[in-house]
Amino acid sequence: MAERSTAAVDVADNSGDEPLTAKAEKAATDGVEQAQDPTDTSAEDGDRAPGEPPAPAAPELHSGYKIARRYRLEECVTRLDGFSSWRAVDEKLRRAVGVHVLPARHPRARSVLAAARSSALLGDPRFVQVLDAVEDSELVYVVHEWLPDATELTNLLAAGPMEAHDAYQLVSQVSQAMAAAHREGLAHLRLTPGAVLRSSTGQYRIRGLAVNAALRGISAERPQRTDTEAIGALLYAALTQRWPYENDAHGLSGLPKTIGLLPPDQVRAGVHRGLSEIAMRALVNDGATASRQEQPCTTPDELAKAVAAMPRIRPPEPEFPTAAEYQQGTTYQQGFSRGTGHHSGPVAPLPPLPPPPLQTRTGKALKWVVSALLIAALGLGSWQIADKLLGRQDAADEPNPSQSTTTTTGGGEEDDKKPGVPVPLKVQDAQEYAPDGVAQKPEDVADTYDGDQESHWRTKYYVDGPEFAPTVKRGVGIVYDLGAEKDVSTATLALRYGGDHTTVALYATDSLSPGGSSGDPVGSLKQIAKGTTSGTTLDLKAEKPVKSRYVLMWITAMPYSGQDGYSSPGYKQGVADVRFTG
Repeated sequence: MAERSTAAVDVADNSGDEPLTAKAEKAATDGVEQAQDPTDTSAEDGDRAPGEPPAPAAPELHSGYKIARRYRLEECVTRLDGFSSWRAVDEKLRRAVGVHVLPARHPRARSVLAAARSSALLGDPRFVQVLDAVEDSELVYVVHEWLPDATELTNLLAAGPMEAHDAYQLVSQVSQAMAAAHREGLAHLRLTPGAVLRSSTGQYRIRGLAVNAALRGISAERPQRTDTEAIGALLYAALTQRWPYENDAHGLSGLPKTIGLLPPDQVRAGVHRGLSEIAMRALVNDGATASRQEQPCTTPDELAKAVAAMPRIRPPEPEFPTAAEYQQGTTYQQGFSRGTGHHSGPVAPLPPLPPPPLQTRTGKALKWVVSALLIAALGLGSWQIADKLLGRQDAADEPNPSQSTTTTTGGGEEDDKKPGVPVPLKVQDAQEYAPDGVAQKPEDVADTYDGDQESHWRTKYYVDGPEFAPTVKRGVGIVYDLGAEKDVSTATLALRYGGDHTTVALYATDSLSPGGSSGDPVGSLKQIAKGTTSGTTLDLKAEKPVKSRYVLMWITAMPYSGQDGYSSPGYKQGVADVRFTG
């Protein structure tokens, strides 16, 4: 069962930029606005690796054509060197997707499949996810997300240079994402403004990881250095709205050939000094920068650490109009034509303002009456409270003949006992329970009992739901250690997502890692309580307390929720707080 939702496609264009240190003389970049004419099937020799045979002609596909009886092609975005990129519709799941298609006999078909499958295994939400990579008898196709609400960095830069805070977020998020990819052995090699998207929530997503380079036959001797230099170029462009090389590319003007590579703060006034130095440390990889003699950054991890070491750049304060500007723009009685500042006629005198309601003679008298009534009411109330307290104390001192006193002799016990008041049970430890071997977020389990409603443990997102079984899995959950055997009677859960619907059950277990199979992991466990909610809180109550040291919280249904800063749209849930009582 796929654990990713779709939502944006990685497409190609031929905006004319050259890869920074990759082994390819020419290659198309990612971007919709500068896409090549779909009818142009010509191939550039620079897109083929040395010694590579000419690519076979692209398959004759058209709008409406279905691949695997599932993906209906809608619009051809690029047709280049034997492969084509399409906006398509997944008719099975009724969602927009993007598809790369190339002949099965294409010399790069195997490398494209390998790159796509490696990228899909990464599963990092900071990258546009590969959803499918298949080879049939005639075609090789790669299906990936389509993000309709995201904006390319190319379009953002066309509007002007970024504010310091936005540029800081760009280099911080992109460098951290690429550092994570390189730790898994994956490189991009085509990290251009068209390959970076900003979502409506301000999160940056990178598309074409490994796949873009494989489609064009691009390789690099030092891939980490290549991607680091590319991030430096993105930051340079964000600060200056200039491409840090001589040639124009991505809708940006290059630097003059005679001056060389200048720091961003020398190209445009007002550029943040720290970000300017970070850009130069990423770009100038053959020596220290001239400004502070800092060592160059040659890997995304080094760049991410250098950005993290900077003082944090806060977003600019919102600007509000002054009181005088607001009055001038809204007081039409003054006879001004709005926006011109010229008299449009004689100025009519404003009528005198009436006094506040309680400043009149009647209002002042009313205030005295109300004040007197309040004082009288407070005095009467205080006297009644004191009288009741004194009466209750007198009654407590006198013996009540209707009450019977139970005396215990010889070490006996009382016959009648009142039920105990529920007491909170403190969680000592916890561990995620994944009998099928697929964990959700085990490092965040402690966030469910730390008392902080802002922190939480969350699941992955799924395309099927809300019930897990039988298409996804039996469930997901966490085992809590109460330190010793306790009578567990109730549990209160604070959930992150509301909607139809969340189902949770509590089970008594014998350890933090209970035995069980992926087929029926809780079949042999004693159920304490079970409940379903469509809100963000869930109260579970046992018919009678169950004694156990370890308690399993087991989720078997989750509501559908849209995209947020953590994951794409899908069936998912998060738990912010769990409290037990006994």
